Amino acid sequence: MKPVITSCILVLVLLTSCQQDQKQKNTENLPRIAIAGLGIESSTFSPALTHEEAFHAKEGAAVFERYPFLQADSLYRSRAEWIPTLVGKSLPGGTVTREAYESLVSRTLELLKENGPYDGLFFDIHGAMSVVGLDDPEGDLIKRIRDVIGTDVLISTSMDLHGNVSQRLAKHTDLITCYRMAPHEDAIESKKRAVTNLLERLESGKGKPEYKAWIPVPILLPGEKTSTRIEPGKSLYAKVPRVANNEGVIDAAIWIGYAWADEPRNHAVVMVTGDDKEEVAEGAEYLARSFWDAREQFEFVAPTTTLEESLKMALSSDKQPFIISDMGDNPTAGGAGDVTWTLQQLLARPEFKSADGPSLIYASIPGPEFVKEALEIGIGGNIKATAGAAVDDRFAGPVELEGTIQAIYEGDRDAETEVVVKVGSINVIVTKKRKPYHHLSDFTNLGLDPKQTDIVVVKIGYLVPELYDIRGDWVMALTPGGVDQDLNRLGYKRIDRPIFPLDSAMVQPDLKTRFIPASDAVRK
Repeated sequence: MKPVITSCILVLVLLTSCQQDQKQKNTENLPRIAIAGLGIESSTFSPALTHEEAFHAKEGAAVFERYPFLQADSLYRSRAEWIPTLVGKSLPGGTVTREAYESLVSRTLELLKENGPYDGLFFDIHGAMSVVGLDDPEGDLIKRIRDVIGTDVLISTSMDLHGNVSQRLAKHTDLITCYRMAPHEDAIESKKRAVTNLLERLESGKGKPEYKAWIPVPILLPGEKTSTRIEPGKSLYAKVPRVANNEGVIDAAIWIGYAWADEPRNHAVVMVTGDDKEEVAEGAEYLARSFWDAREQFEFVAPTTTLEESLKMALSSDKQPFIISDMGDNPTAGGAGDVTWTLQQLLARPEFKSADGPSLIYASIPGPEFVKEALEIGIGGNIKATAGAAVDDRFAGPVELEGTIQAIYEGDRDAETEVVVKVGSINVIVTKKRKPYHHLSDFTNLGLDPKQTDIVVVKIGYLVPELYDIRGDWVMALTPGGVDQDLNRLGYKRIDRPIFPLDSAMVQPDLKTRFIPASDAVRK
């Protein structure tokens, strides 16, 4: 080999070696941050049970798909060595089986053991999971994670504002935040904030906050009364960033809590973290007092009435579409999704018996056997089969649907298969598995156009942005189900009392700051 070529090859080898050494040094200097979490809202007032497959758990590199700000070319990705373990997110539903919970938790702990040690953990949860035979699953999960990764690791927790923060969860986390908007248009922004706080505390060497203020607020309200679109929720949550931006404060948050689970931890909470004791305590107490003082002002985000009155309003309206929220069985809040009571009422109405009656979309009712038969018949064929009430038949039995198959759509993540059957002037969406209908594409994929429909009935509480923006008018129907909006009908037995509004005459509660010890000072 010629000397010149040999020299060139040697230079290239040395350059490559130096680059690899530098890359290794850079990686060694970066904090090692794990990612883990399980998220679901679980109604204990629904007979439904949630199984492992509902969480669509992702492991390893697939976890990054959930976080736009952690893509390969992002600044955030380059600031740490990320070790994604397991993240599972389920549609809201019934209580999680103990087998499902233990399986998901065991796998999470295995992955954490295999890939440690860590400087930090991004703990991405909802906060309203219920598990058969276990109170406070998120508190249990973070404690078991601590047993694996140690108490010196910095944990930053991101939550839904409809989650619950027990003292155990507050003790074992270090940094904690939640959404500031309902509907949750700031979900990704909130998760990004949790990661930002974690990175900044690791990079600066400040580590765990000096103080964590935790204040339980004895209020339990449904999300449909606490939307940040309207007052007083709008003004209340506007105060959160003001407190969070104070000198010496890292973050501040108000949790509304989850109204449809009967556990002692289910109530509102305020938390503020930071290094200035006075600012942290004053900020927490200010937010807690503000919430308590506004308690009587919370009203439903839209007019509410019976289904009968809702239909009268819709039928007499010239605004299109007139949207009716079928709230009692709302799958986005934990309802079983297969209560047929409302659909039975609609099918019995004479106005919808004829094909040229007022156009109505009903979204939706699960019916796996119905879907199976529809697939055999095909689009354009006539079908007569039953759907619904396989899980929750307390209010009405299975509904018989006889009509023409208008559309079939396969491959949906949640529903798997969707069928549109026209019964009179009603287009009923029947699904293999339950699914909430949030987006316009949920309808247009099925050849339906809500904007050109007289009445749209959806199993939702407050409307998500896409439906809210197209509404001609809107009313929320007080229908029965596992997430009944009439909390007095639910029959709580285990929540801490007194609590507003169930005990409306209760005396002024203690809204003083409880300082929670740092996670490395906790032994149980």
